[in-house]
Amino acid sequence: MKRRVLLVDDDEGMCSMLEARLATRGFDVTSQTSPTRALEIFEQQDFDAVVTDVNMKGMTGVDLCRRLLEVRSSIPVVLITAFGSMDAAIAAIRAGAYDFLPKPFEIEQLVLALERGITLAGLNAELQRLKRAVADTQRFDEILGSAPAMTQLYGLLAKVAQSDVPVLIQGESGTGKELVARAIHKQGARAKAPLVAINCAAMPEGLLESELFGHAKGAFTDARTAKVGLFQAASGGTLLLDEIGELPLGLQPKLLRALQERVVRPVGGTTEIPFDARIITATNRDLETMIEEHTFREDLFFRINVIQVVLPPLRARGGDILLLAQSFLERIAARTNKAVAKFTSEAAAKLMAYSWPGNVRELQNCVERAVALASFDAIEAGDLPDKVRAFKSTQIVFGGDDPTELISLEELEKRYAQRVLESVAGNKSAAARILQIERKTLHRMLARWGLAEGADKS
Repeated sequence: MKRRVLLVDDDEGMCSMLEARLATRGFDVTSQTSPTRALEIFEQQDFDAVVTDVNMKGMTGVDLCRRLLEVRSSIPVVLITAFGSMDAAIAAIRAGAYDFLPKPFEIEQLVLALERGITLAGLNAELQRLKRAVADTQRFDEILGSAPAMTQLYGLLAKVAQSDVPVLIQGESGTGKELVARAIHKQGARAKAPLVAINCAAMPEGLLESELFGHAKGAFTDARTAKVGLFQAASGGTLLLDEIGELPLGLQPKLLRALQERVVRPVGGTTEIPFDARIITATNRDLETMIEEHTFREDLFFRINVIQVVLPPLRARGGDILLLAQSFLERIAARTNKAVAKFTSEAAAKLMAYSWPGNVRELQNCVERAVALASFDAIEAGDLPDKVRAFKSTQIVFGGDDPTELISLEELEKRYAQRVLESVAGNKSAAARILQIERKTLHRMLARWGLAEGADKS
C-alpha cells in the first residue's frame, strides 16, 4: 500500500520534480503551491506525512507545520528550505517538525526522513493502542486480562467476594493466587480490616503452630512473653493460608478444629480464644490426590473447599500475555526511570510462542530483565532470556509428508494427558474425569512417563 504524502511548495518546478521522484520510490504524492489550500486538503483527506517548504507566500512552512499538528498531532512533517540556518531549524523543531532538510539535498535524504517519520508515527499509534488496551481491558481489582477464562473468573470472584464462606484457590505456581485472595478481600465486606497472609511451607511445624495459634508465656524456652497468633490478628478481616498443601499432617487436626469451632488455643495455653476471620486457602497441589495418599485430611479439605477458584495458566490466556507484558513494562520503566515504552514485533512473537511454565511471575521477571538490558526505546528479541528466544512449541502431529514428524501412540497419549493437565491447572482428579479414566490409572501413566511430580507443580 502506497504511503500518501502532501507536498507543499510555492515553486511549481520544485513541486513537479519532487512529486515525480517520490512517486518512483513508492509514494503517492499530492502537491500544492498554496499553503492555505494545502491545509484545507489536509483537513479533508488522510496523509501519512507532509513535506513543506519554509519560505512561502501567505504562510511560512513553520506556521503551516503548527497548523497541521493542531489538526493531527501525530503527522510527521519534514521542512525544506534554500535558506537553511540554525534559527530556521530551531523554529521548525519547536513547531513540532519531525525533520529539517536544507537545500540542496539528495532525494534519498528526503525518502529516508519520510520513511523513518512514517514508521515512527505507526509505532507510536500502535503503542497508544496497546496502552489503551491495557487501560480499558477487563479486570477485577488489580487482576488484568480479557481472555474468556478470565472473564468467567471475574464473574465468580464478584460473587465470592460478597459472601463470607471459606475459599480454596488452586492454580500453578505463579498464576497469581495471592493476588486473587487480596482482590476477594478488598472487594468484600471485610475490606477495611486487615488481610493476614502466611506461607505454610515457609517454616517448621513447631514455629508454624505458634504463628497460627499464638503461644502462652513460658510455653517453651524462648517464650518470654505471650504471643498473639495470626487467627486472632486477622479477626474482623481475612486470613490467607498460602501453600495449604504443605501444611504438616500433625497440624491439620488442630487447624480443622479451629475452623469448625471458630476458636484457637495458644501453644501452652489453657484458654480457648474466639476469632472472627474469613479463611482463604491457596495451593498448587492436587489435594484430592494427597487425600488418597494420606498426606492431607479429607475432613479438612471439605472444610476449606466450600468454594473452589481455579486459576488458568498463562499459556491458556492467549493475548493476555502481551497485555500483561505491556502493563509490566510501563510499571517497571516508570519505577526505574528508563525510557523503554514498547516491544518490537519480533519480541512480541517470542513472548506469545513461549509456554510460560512459571506463569505470570515468570513473565514479570522476563520483562524486568528485558527493561534492564534494553538499549533502545523498544524491547527487542535479543533482550529476552535465551529460553524464551529459543523456545519451540511441541505440537501433536497427525499427518504430513515427512514421516519423521509422526509420533507414536504412546507419545500421543502422553502429550494429550499433559495438555489436559495444563487446562485444569494440574488437578489430576479433574484431568482423570475429562480423560474418563480412574485417577489411579492416570497416576500410573504419569509415573511411567516420569511426570508424576511435574503434574502438580509448574
